[in-house]
Amino acid sequence: MSGNNHFDVIILGSGPAGYTAAIYAARAHLDVLVLEGLNSGGQLMITTDVENYPGFPDGITGPEMMDQFRRQAERFGAELVPMDAVKADVLNGSPFKVSTDEQEYSGDALIIATGATAKYLGLESEDELKGFGVSACATCDGFFFTDKEVAVVGGGDTAMEEATYLTRHCTKVHIIHRRDELRASKIMQKRALKHEKIQVHWNKVVIHVLGSKQEGVTGLKLKDTETGEISELKVQGMFVAIGHKPNTDLFRGVLEMDEAGYIKADPGSTRTNVEGVFAAGDVRDNVYRQAVTAAGTGCMAAIDAERWLEAEKAKKEEQAAEASA
Repeated sequence: MSGNNHFDVIILGSGPAGYTAAIYAARAHLDVLVLEGLNSGGQLMITTDVENYPGFPDGITGPEMMDQFRRQAERFGAELVPMDAVKADVLNGSPFKVSTDEQEYSGDALIIATGATAKYLGLESEDELKGFGVSACATCDGFFFTDKEVAVVGGGDTAMEEATYLTRHCTKVHIIHRRDELRASKIMQKRALKHEKIQVHWNKVVIHVLGSKQEGVTGLKLKDTETGEISELKVQGMFVAIGHKPNTDLFRGVLEMDEAGYIKADPGSTRTNVEGVFAAGDVRDNVYRQAVTAAGTGCMAAIDAERWLEAEKAKKEEQAAEASA
C-alpha cells in the first residue's frame, strides 16, 4: 500500500467486475484500493446457487463465490475497504479524489464497477423470498425451475425475453401485467404471445408472494387493477422483469451515459470519456448482466488502466527529459 491514502488505482464496487479488476491490477504490482460498499459482493449476494460460472462443476452459492473473489484480491495485496463512495471528483482529471463518509482517497486511475440494481416490486414478502424462488434473472436462475410453473412480472422487452427463455425449462410461464397491452416491441410480443407455454394475465398486479424460505415460492396473490378482485395463482417461482437501475448517480453530468444511465465506454475497451476513468461490469452492460461477463470487463478495465498508467508515466518522463535538456 502507498502512503497518504494515495493509490495507483481506485476501484469502486465489489462484485465480479470490481474484484476481478482488483486481482489483475494488484498482480501487476499496482497499489490498489477497492471501496467495496457497505453491501459488498453485488447482486450475487442474493443468489443461492451459481451453476453457470466456469470452474465450478458442482455449483457454488453467490456469497461463497464472492468470498473467494475477495480473498484472491486480498492475496495479491489489494486494500479492501467496506465503505460506500459518497463523492467522486473526476472533472479535474488525475489524480482522482474519492471520498467515503470517513476518509478521502486519491488515485491516478479510477475503475467504476458499481453495478446495477434490479428493480423489484417493493413487497415485504418479495424481499423475504429473494433467492428462494424470487429472482430478477431468468438466464441465471431459470434452470432451477425445470418442470415447474413460474410467473414473470412486467410488460416490456425484458419481460418477454425472460418469459420466452423460461419456456425452455418450465412447464408453464405466466406473464403478470398491470395494463391491458404490452410495452414490448411488436416482434417480442408476437414471439411471447404465440408460445403455447405462455399465458398472459392482463390488468393484474402482485400484492403478495406466498411461500417460505423452507418451501420456496408457492403462489402469488394478485389484484385486478380494474375491478379490485383478489385472486391466487399457484406458481413455484416469480421473476421480476421491470428493469434495472445502474448505480451511476455519482457520475451523472460528468461521464457520458445512455438514456438509462449506463456509462458509455469506447468500443472494445473500458475507457470512458474522461482520461484515466474506466467502467466495468453491469454499470456499463444492460444486455448480458452475467457474472462471467462482468468479470471479463473487470479484467479488461485493469489492463486498460495499467496500460494508461504506463503511457502517462512515459509521457511525464519524456517531458522531464525535454525540460532538463
